[in-house]
Amino acid sequence: MRTRVGRGWMTLFTLAWLIIWMVQLTPLQLLLPLQLDDQVSSDGDRWVHGVVVSGLILGVGGLVGVVAGPLAGALSDRTDSRRFPTWLGGRRRVWSLAGVWLTTICLVLTGFAHRPVFVGAAWIGVSVGVAIASAAFTALIADQLPADQRGAASAAVGSSQAAGIVVGVGLIVTLGLSVLVGYLVLAILIAVVGTGAACLLPDPKRPGETHKAASERDALRSLRDRDFSWMLTGRLVANIGNALGTSLFLFFLLYGLHQEKSTAEDNLLVLVVVYTVFVVISSIVSGIYSDRTGHRRALTVAAAMVQALSGVAICAHQTFTMTIVGAALMGVGYGAFSTVGLAFATDLLPHEEDHGRDLGVVNVAAALGQLIGPILGAGLVAAVGGFSLLFAMAAVLSVVGGLLTLRAREHTAPTLTAP
Repeated sequence: MRTRVGRGWMTLFTLAWLIIWMVQLTPLQLLLPLQLDDQVSSDGDRWVHGVVVSGLILGVGGLVGVVAGPLAGALSDRTDSRRFPTWLGGRRRVWSLAGVWLTTICLVLTGFAHRPVFVGAAWIGVSVGVAIASAAFTALIADQLPADQRGAASAAVGSSQAAGIVVGVGLIVTLGLSVLVGYLVLAILIAVVGTGAACLLPDPKRPGETHKAASERDALRSLRDRDFSWMLTGRLVANIGNALGTSLFLFFLLYGLHQEKSTAEDNLLVLVVVYTVFVVISSIVSGIYSDRTGHRRALTVAAAMVQALSGVAICAHQTFTMTIVGAALMGVGYGAFSTVGLAFATDLLPHEEDHGRDLGVVNVAAALGQLIGPILGAGLVAAVGGFSLLFAMAAVLSVVGGLLTLRAREHTAPTLTAP
């Protein structure tokens, strides 16, 4: 039986995710576009080429992370912690530390890369490191939390995502940090905070671990579970919709609204702050509400529909004011979808012994959506030479993601608290 955890656990868990999201999304939103725009868009008529290169690099990194996340989760499921020193804990800590330090090293390499091919290679390493660390930290939700705390933990993940963008982008923009210094600051933060959280969060050894039996299990059996598969598919599609609506904001400000570079950077921070405020509020409220009611599917679907309204608003009226409105709607929708959707996923996990692997797949569905989005978005922008089709498709995919999630039947979570 799982017992309720205290504030200390939740604080460390939230801090770990804040840093993970910072090092993943700050480069995606700001550092990589600026770095690649300088390297590729040497003159004004090549900006579309810069968008395409940026999208390809982010997409390839995401595809590699798709393999790394579930693989790391599966390996942590079958890890025999009896071979480790006591300070390395049970199954998850060694993998979270490996992910944190791979991310640290590759962030430094990305900062020093001066050609797109080297930027891409280093960013792949960052994506793999983040995927490994994310799989290990997410598995703690299913390992240690009772059902009535999973929504709160999922809210920590979702709200930290938005806060991570604000803190990361705000830190770099307000301090006027260069691209290289920005990468180095992120590397130091993930090394220090990530290592501390990994070591301080409990990871007890389990007597009589069945790592040999785990190696003999069918790796695809969870994907054949009807409800789990529909939930995953909806999560992937809705996250692609979110990425289409947010990942190319800087390019939209520069070349869609024709703002000066310094103005666009400042306005990107405004959009990120607005988006974050609504994501945090929506994540916390929806997570607590879903814990109290136990009904997660309807709220997840409704959140996807609110997210779709963002693309409709920006597509209908392309001004900076309407972009702010769109960012707010996207924040409300995505905050609830990400938070309640993750809690919904933990309720649908088919096999307890495969929690690490299956939650790695759940993370990948979200991360892959966020990194397929830039590739698809770059193609849509290149196809029409503008951004209308981009935001229209963001709305369509958000609706489709919600409808796919609706196909997953809601399970009644078992009572996991200690008697």
